[in-house]
Amino acid sequence: MTARFQGTAEYVATDDLTIAVNAAVTLERPLLVKGEPGTGKTELAKQVAGALGLTMIEWNVKSTTRAQQGLYEYDAVSRLRDSQLGDERVHDVSNYIRKGKLWQAFDADEKVVLLIDEIDKADIEFPNDLLQELDKMEFHVYETGETIRAKHRPIVIITSNNEKELPDAFLRRCFFHYIRFPDEATMRRIVEVHHPGIKDALLTTALTQFYEVRETQGLKKKPSTSEVLDWLKLLLAEDLSAEDLKRDGANALPKLHGALLKNEQDVHLFERLAFMARSKR
Repeated sequence: MTARFQGTAEYVATDDLTIAVNAAVTLERPLLVKGEPGTGKTELAKQVAGALGLTMIEWNVKSTTRAQQGLYEYDAVSRLRDSQLGDERVHDVSNYIRKGKLWQAFDADEKVVLLIDEIDKADIEFPNDLLQELDKMEFHVYETGETIRAKHRPIVIITSNNEKELPDAFLRRCFFHYIRFPDEATMRRIVEVHHPGIKDALLTTALTQFYEVRETQGLKKKPSTSEVLDWLKLLLAEDLSAEDLKRDGANALPKLHGALLKNEQDVHLFERLAFMARSKR
């Protein structure tokens, strides 16, 4: 029986997240994880692999990525060039087949974790083009005539930032989990992992400001978990206290706000809020 995932010392996993991981493993279905950028979706796959003692194979999807690349790629150009040069390698077509991440996962001698990261970045047909391969755990190599079957069914974790809708046929084959943004209690546990021993007064003031920033109406990009951890690291490096973080209406921007606000529109929003606060005096 496969060991169960319970989270790790480096990764705070909520109960509903651990249930989702273990359910996907039991059902032998891909786990589709959605959530805001920076909520730990990619890190989840690494921690699942580490906790279960498995190797992780990572396939980072880009806008130009094709599903076929996950299976294999046939380098016909190199074969043509070698044939012109009289290279003996041309007689074996397998010399020109480059294994993709799915092939590597299927071919592994032990069970692995296969991460398909940010699937929503690719073309809309990308998920559909992987349906049969992820369902049957096999695919055909036309150039060699062989069928590649998974020696051990991998644990497949697929992440999405919700940039585009995924096809219904693909969703039916997945176990779905949405990572909600951590509440303050969960965030405190996450911070303790990364910044153990942080003073409670500083953390309380910082998190209060952080959640105020996130809840500000009109914000273009809400700061994420990874950004608040970076911000706290800077506050600690600058040896700032809870008192140092105090703001008044004339200064709506948090200290070292560049770690939290990542575009000029959001900075201008807080500057306008400060101006309006001053005007009311």
